[in-house]
Amino acid sequence: MHEHASMRIVNGMSNTAARRRALRRIIEDQVVGSQTELAEQLSGSGFEVTQATISRDLKVMGAMKVPDGAGARYVLAESGPPGGAPDEVLGHTLAEYAEVITSTGNLVVVKTPPGAAQVVAAAIDGCSIDGILGTVAGDDTLLIVTHERVGAQQVRRELERIGAGS
Repeated sequence: MHEHASMRIVNGMSNTAARRRALRRIIEDQVVGSQTELAEQLSGSGFEVTQATISRDLKVMGAMKVPDGAGARYVLAESGPPGGAPDEVLGHTLAEYAEVITSTGNLVVVKTPPGAAQVVAAAIDGCSIDGILGTVAGDDTLLIVTHERVGAQQVRRELERIGAGS
């Protein structure tokens, strides 16, 4: 009986991996702005899923909704904005989305338009900026925790420099 249960788990993982690969292709190849659209696309690929499953998959994959000219669309965190090197991606992302960067103690707060904080956090996480211990992103606010030896003011200045393209 345990072998049969293990087989189900393995098969479930296999189906999950295949479904997430299909979801990744859809997000990378098309402009999709809702989970309903994603469910329809997945259905066309042979995956009948609920909105809750899509929501969970999007979270696990690091997908997020970002503003675009027609409203909003899903993107994968690692694909981010155009550019190659992580510093270039971060520079573009900060220039595009960071509205306000402030600091206090060992915390930096970045304000963004709604839906963009996770994009900025992913770009920061993809770089190696001295002193950043981690990021936490909400919808329009990003919190960066800095190491005490570096301090938030230095990290804020570095982010502003990168965002200004210098």
